[in-house]
Amino acid sequence: MIGPVLELRVPGVSNTPPGQVLGLRPAPGADAPPPPRLVAGGAATGFYRSPAAEPGDPVVVEAYSWGQLTSGPRTARDVERALWTLLLPFTLANVALHARPTIPADPGAERWNSSSGVTAWFIRLFCLSLTGTLALTLTAVGVDLVGWQCVDEDCLRRVPGPWEFLGQGWWSEGARALAVGLLLPLGALTLLGLVSWRTYQYEAQMPAEPTPVPRVPQPPDASADGPAQPEAGPDPPEPPSGPPGNPLQDRAFWNGEGQLRRGAVLHLCTGVVVAAAVPLGAVLAMDPPRGVRAALAWPTVAALVAVVVVAVVALARPGLTRRAGATPLGRRSGTVIVLTAAGLAGTVLVLLLPDGAAGTPLADLRPAPDCGRSAAAPTCPADRSLPGLDWIVAWLGTGQLLLLVAIGAVARSGRRALAAPAAATLLLVLGFAWSTGWLPGVPPAPTVLEFWTVVVPVVALAAAGLLLPRVPAPVGQQPLPPHTDLAWGGRAPAVIAGLGWMLCVSYSAGLLHWVTGRLNGGPVPDGLSPVASPVPVMWAGLACAGALLALAATVGRAGLLYLRLRRHEYAQATARTGTPLSAHELRRCREVSTWRALHRLVGEHAVRLVGSYAAVSLALAALACAALLSRDPPHPEEPTDGAAVIEWISEMGGRLLGWLPVLIATVGLMVYRNDLVRRSVGVVWDVGTFWPRAAHPLAPPSYAERAVPELQTRTAGLLALAEHDPRAVDGIILSGHSQGTVICAAVILQLPARSRRRIWFFSYGCQLTRLYGRVFPGYFGPDRLPVLAEALTPPGGRARWTNFWRDTDPLGWPVTAGERDLSVRDPEALHPSGGEVADPPIRNHSGYPEAPEFHRERSRVAWLLRRGVPAPRAGSG
Repeated sequence: MIGPVLELRVPGVSNTPPGQVLGLRPAPGADAPPPPRLVAGGAATGFYRSPAAEPGDPVVVEAYSWGQLTSGPRTARDVERALWTLLLPFTLANVALHARPTIPADPGAERWNSSSGVTAWFIRLFCLSLTGTLALTLTAVGVDLVGWQCVDEDCLRRVPGPWEFLGQGWWSEGARALAVGLLLPLGALTLLGLVSWRTYQYEAQMPAEPTPVPRVPQPPDASADGPAQPEAGPDPPEPPSGPPGNPLQDRAFWNGEGQLRRGAVLHLCTGVVVAAAVPLGAVLAMDPPRGVRAALAWPTVAALVAVVVVAVVALARPGLTRRAGATPLGRRSGTVIVLTAAGLAGTVLVLLLPDGAAGTPLADLRPAPDCGRSAAAPTCPADRSLPGLDWIVAWLGTGQLLLLVAIGAVARSGRRALAAPAAATLLLVLGFAWSTGWLPGVPPAPTVLEFWTVVVPVVALAAAGLLLPRVPAPVGQQPLPPHTDLAWGGRAPAVIAGLGWMLCVSYSAGLLHWVTGRLNGGPVPDGLSPVASPVPVMWAGLACAGALLALAATVGRAGLLYLRLRRHEYAQATARTGTPLSAHELRRCREVSTWRALHRLVGEHAVRLVGSYAAVSLALAALACAALLSRDPPHPEEPTDGAAVIEWISEMGGRLLGWLPVLIATVGLMVYRNDLVRRSVGVVWDVGTFWPRAAHPLAPPSYAERAVPELQTRTAGLLALAEHDPRAVDGIILSGHSQGTVICAAVILQLPARSRRRIWFFSYGCQLTRLYGRVFPGYFGPDRLPVLAEALTPPGGRARWTNFWRDTDPLGWPVTAGERDLSVRDPEALHPSGGEVADPPIRNHSGYPEAPEFHRERSRVAWLLRRGVPAPRAGSG
């Protein structure tokens, strides 16, 4: 019996409905197409077929709907997604781990001291620092703005909740109000941990391994559909697998539940340590403890430091970083939790004890109650922030910048590139010690030498590591086609992580600016606010203005490139026929040239434009860090002339940053309600959440952790059915569109060889070369994509992979690794034909299965799969 061939369509982003994927149309006289029929799965992820599908159809089309994992129904899931978008910096930092160009084919063979291992360690440390940035920001709100600067009841009344008791009595003395301020960061970290814990079922999803069923021999006349097939016995045994050629072949790649839980413990505990260190460090620096306070304070410091040391070391160890399924937390994670709890308890007790007498009590440094009514009072200090907070923010930001430079340098040039950022870090520490007079045996730096004059050359020295020659390409690699080389010269991890860092810093500065304005109750008449933001927030406003100008310049440059490309494409379109065109045809040529120009802009220039913006952002970040370490505000308290302009720019930049989280959350709320927003922003979101949370465990969950195992289970299960089973199929065409091609590639590399022998891969709207191959070369680069083709190649045959593309599709390009690259004509004609009155549509990125080229190729492939005919031998016509 000859069974049907199943075309299993996997759509791309934007939560395309299964009925649309199947191409269902309304019946004559009906207003809506018939609903598709669910054949497997459930409401969140399901496999659907047309209600008109019959058992005797030679080709059966089935759609896999996975969009509910990222979009889901409206209202409830829209709000949930809007909240997840606030963690977009964590997502970008997590994606950076997968952008390393030197990922080994076997993840188990990676060593922490190799180039890829060092880069991975640095990326995980950077992710840990982002969690620390979140904790530090919330601590600045709760401990500094509320617990330290809100000294009167009028200010405390503006805080939601009954917090007026902090302004009077026992709670207003010493550092006790700071202990109450810790409730905000601790509560937020607890909530984040609970939300992340609920999503671990994604990483717990495992594919089912079906048992192959022996095929029953059939008589020669058993089939009326054509010549009988050769008598078939059971599938041959699985040959021993050789060394993997692609990291996506790792069986635990999509199952990292244990790794995720261990990483979450380290991140949450480190966030608690950062929150506790801010008020504890201020107390110990201003008023060194003695007696009982010392006996309590120093063990507390030791416990907090031990947590950070364990986290930094553990992030480089295979026991944490290796994905190995549902492994338990272990004693080390329990030790970290106990040390964190002990350090937090000790911190709270130290803050609740009375001030000592060894130094300056914090009560003498806290703004007086008169500052709550008028910040211009003589007793009000110029810098009203918690002592040491500005230094912590400045050094954290500078350390993150140097870490980003080290990530990019090592990813591009190997471990030798560490010399530049390591030397810059050492010189920066020595320069700081010299300028502050802490360097023993050396006189202090002259007053004319400002610290920022040291910081800028030091950061420039660190950036020199980004300019070292790139690691040589593998021996024997053929010259790459145009626009398929490494993105940003191999610095993709630093660029992606840097964008996440900029977004995280913007979130933090915007939140501090917004809370400060709320606590002040609006603009202050005399220009001096009772509650003042930390100095880094003022500089962040200026940096935001500079980044917006650079972004506008980049967009303008992209617009000019697009206009030039459109003129070129229009000239070529009108010259192809060689005969004069009508006005209607000229208009259609303009429409076609618009999409062809966009196709070239994205495929040839988008990566370079992002790299230019990243270079400008690096310079802005270096200047901002130098300004932060100088401890000077961008303008005086009462600015005049040019300083007033700087103050206005800083204030406007701060207001924009304050609205940025709200804007991004609103976009996340609308992303699947509006087609334009869905097709632009939804693409970025779904691409970012494709990769597993191997670097940042608190990022939004990866839908591929569930989609890939489900597709693997469905595909292998259908192919393992007995021939007499009515559900059995003779072969499967995995048909992936856009992001679906990436999902299908991951599924194919996970399938056993006995299943791959009966699979053909269709890819259309494919980004495996111009986007994924350049940004993620460790998985889809020129030396890894052929592994996918080899997995689809029978012995002595050609790869069972057909790629469709259009020159009007901004996201679809040729893929030379497969057997065939078919160019799909779009539009089919410039004018109506056959009695039609409407112009043939320009489908650009959609409608590939409706093209004649697709139907012809599917018929050819279905004939090969149903007849059991082997693929043509290499070199044959």
